[in-house]
Amino acid sequence: MIAAARAAHFFLPEFKIASIAPFGSGNVNDTFIITLSSGEKKILQRLNPEVFPDPLLVMRNMRIVLDHLHRERNNNHTLPDRFSFVTMYQGKTGGHYQDNDGSVWRLMSMIDNCRTCRYVTNKEQAEELGRGLGIFHRLLSTLDAEKLEDTLPGFHDTQRYLVRYDTIGYDQDRSGNHQSAYCASFIEQRRTMVHCLEHEKEKLYSGVIHGDPKVANFLFDQNEDRIISLIDLDTVKPGLLLHDLGDALRSSCNPAGEKAEKQDQVHFDYVFFQSWLQGYLTEAGFLLSENDRALIVDAVLLISFELGLRFFTDHLEGNQYFKVNEPDQNVHRAMVQFKLVESIEEQTDRLKAIVNTL
Repeated sequence: MIAAARAAHFFLPEFKIASIAPFGSGNVNDTFIITLSSGEKKILQRLNPEVFPDPLLVMRNMRIVLDHLHRERNNNHTLPDRFSFVTMYQGKTGGHYQDNDGSVWRLMSMIDNCRTCRYVTNKEQAEELGRGLGIFHRLLSTLDAEKLEDTLPGFHDTQRYLVRYDTIGYDQDRSGNHQSAYCASFIEQRRTMVHCLEHEKEKLYSGVIHGDPKVANFLFDQNEDRIISLIDLDTVKPGLLLHDLGDALRSSCNPAGEKAEKQDQVHFDYVFFQSWLQGYLTEAGFLLSENDRALIVDAVLLISFELGLRFFTDHLEGNQYFKVNEPDQNVHRAMVQFKLVESIEEQTDRLKAIVNTL
């Protein structure tokens, strides 16, 4: 909290701060809510140096994207009411605060009268989430992706994650946990999955992607199931649109949520899948080629597998990337993703038929 107070003073030297408190439950960065004596609230965030080796490039990307989104938002008359994006604030001597330990902090506006959801509970929410990502992609389709740096080299390179897993070796886990044994077996049986998008890369749409469009990164209106923003833009970068679609569908179509207590509750909901796609295609369907559409289901499978692989690898490495509250939490997270893969595999024909009808 002392570091947070120093960062807050850097950005707000002339304001009286009533309180600084931890906020949210993100797996990567440290987030705080600042309440001023006036009652106004702002978001203070510390970028995780273990995840972002060059946080200043992350900040640069985010500013470029937000500047573009705000311009497009102001010039676009077809956006829903209240749909907006956060604003990043400048300090007196720069746009970021760097602490003594090298940590980089930023201050952002807080979007009022909104809520987040951990998981989807109805098809209307699923459709709104699809529309939200579609709006994001549509607005950024006019931004030259080459203006952005790749701040996470190898991100969504599933083959690279598999190589890292092999380098560590499953025998690093000596706990005897049956879930760990399941994860290791699951990965071994699906190694060939890692190439499904890479082999078609040159035929697929590439542009500016969010990089982490899970359900919890969308803001709903406080009083209704209507998306009003997409947050956490640390991972914006050039990439395949299908990586975003795969990640968003993976998260949106699991009604049990990513923290499901029981793995047998995890399943991929085809009704949510159809609703999500309807929402997305309404806003950004023009961006997708026939090749993109043909690989939507494969993208969901790939990203679900990839995230499970990353969770399990992080567990074997001692939980260095994703925050944990208990030693086996990343194994549990991996299990949720692998159960989702199984559910998608069982419905592949049905899901591809849905894509063909839209």
